[in-house]
Amino acid sequence: MKPTLQLKQSLQLRLTPQLQQSIRLLQLSTLELNQEVERMLQENPLLELHEDWDTPESDYSFKSSESSDLPDLNNMPSESAVEAKSNIEESYEHDSEWPQESLFSYNVYDDDDHDAPLVSAKPISLREHLNLQTCLSQISERERCIIGLLIDSLDEDGYLLQDLDELAEMLPPELNIHRIDLQNALGYLQHLDPPGVGARNLQECLVLQLQVLPVTVAYRDQAIKVVKEYLKLLASHDFGQIKKLLVCDDQSLRAIQKLITNLNPKPGAEFSSQSECYVVPDIIVTKNNGTWVANLNRDALPHLSINHLYANILKQAQYNSARELTSQLNEAKWLIKNIQQRSSTILSVTSAIVARQQQFFEHGEIAMRPLVLREIAETLSLHESTVSRVTTQKFMHTPRGIFELKYFFGSHVSTDSGGACSATAIRALIKQLIQEEDPKKPLSDNKIANILEQQGIVVARRTIAKYRESLQIPAANLRKSF
Repeated sequence: MKPTLQLKQSLQLRLTPQLQQSIRLLQLSTLELNQEVERMLQENPLLELHEDWDTPESDYSFKSSESSDLPDLNNMPSESAVEAKSNIEESYEHDSEWPQESLFSYNVYDDDDHDAPLVSAKPISLREHLNLQTCLSQISERERCIIGLLIDSLDEDGYLLQDLDELAEMLPPELNIHRIDLQNALGYLQHLDPPGVGARNLQECLVLQLQVLPVTVAYRDQAIKVVKEYLKLLASHDFGQIKKLLVCDDQSLRAIQKLITNLNPKPGAEFSSQSECYVVPDIIVTKNNGTWVANLNRDALPHLSINHLYANILKQAQYNSARELTSQLNEAKWLIKNIQQRSSTILSVTSAIVARQQQFFEHGEIAMRPLVLREIAETLSLHESTVSRVTTQKFMHTPRGIFELKYFFGSHVSTDSGGACSATAIRALIKQLIQEEDPKKPLSDNKIANILEQQGIVVARRTIAKYRESLQIPAANLRKSF
């Protein structure tokens, strides 16, 4: 095929860098946004972070009068330019609006200063806790090493899930460690604190904790027997069979059950080093003149502005090296504008949600009304994807707790009157019915469905079961008491 030159006209839609940044910031959580701002502050000297929210509008709009007294740096010798720059910095230092604190501040504390910041100690791990106990015990070095081997094999909950025979086969023959050595070391390990550590299953863990109780504790021996022989019956709430096997009355069985349920099934969990995840609410809902309204949590937003010193020096500079700073100035303006746009969009979406869920804030989950993304999108003339980004990882602080914005959306179930009931409200009704049931005669899924049908809400039994499982509520036979 002979090569030829052709002209072709086409139309393409491309996202500008500003729009791409706006979309990316919109889907970030508050914590992620602050991390992004910290990164931009390190890369862009034209950006400045303020502690106060009320910053002047002129932070990113420059008047000619502000820099009219500045000397022209382009027509001055290098030494004079340096001196002029020094004078500019000095004038900003004496300006009342310029922050007087240094960018890097160091606090020196005396030994007797009680206001010195406290540094929290690193939490001790389960392995460190157990190894410390073995170091303080009077055992041989060889025994201590074998016990340390078992300690390293424990999981985060304190269980030894690896079989002793398999562990013995994995060890080098020159160590001369046999199964009997591991068995003796395991017996020693299971007597360390916390009680139940080193167990190979739940049954052994509970027995170890019961055995360390004083023999004077009431029903201690009966509880050990129940865990060893009738744990499955106890889990299935077959109390009648347990009473026959133990030959005891209801009062004794209640005491035995209470003793067992107070045990810790995960003895090593308290030493877990997993850090807690904190949530920063983006919106605070308050009641104003009888109406619930949404307000931005301004303390959670970064308070950015343009650095006046660099911006005014940049305005006087005409040489080629200022091009990079000019680009950074534009990026700083885009970032400030996009953060303001993000806040405005979040506020408008949450205001629309709060306006539709007024009854929820008054009466709780039972009054939650059905709501879908499309309804908010059509009201605000936004795309559903935009509403989805706004409601993801954004949280609302209310008098009833902190909720993710997606919590207020959900499917609906038709009622006999032709209306609709939110799935969240149905789950709240199910939870309320189960909390008020007779423990000796718990409500089955069919019975709950019949009760809701009498209230005009037709829900299938399998739907009731699905909602009940989502609430982590066991079936009726497992909720039965005696």
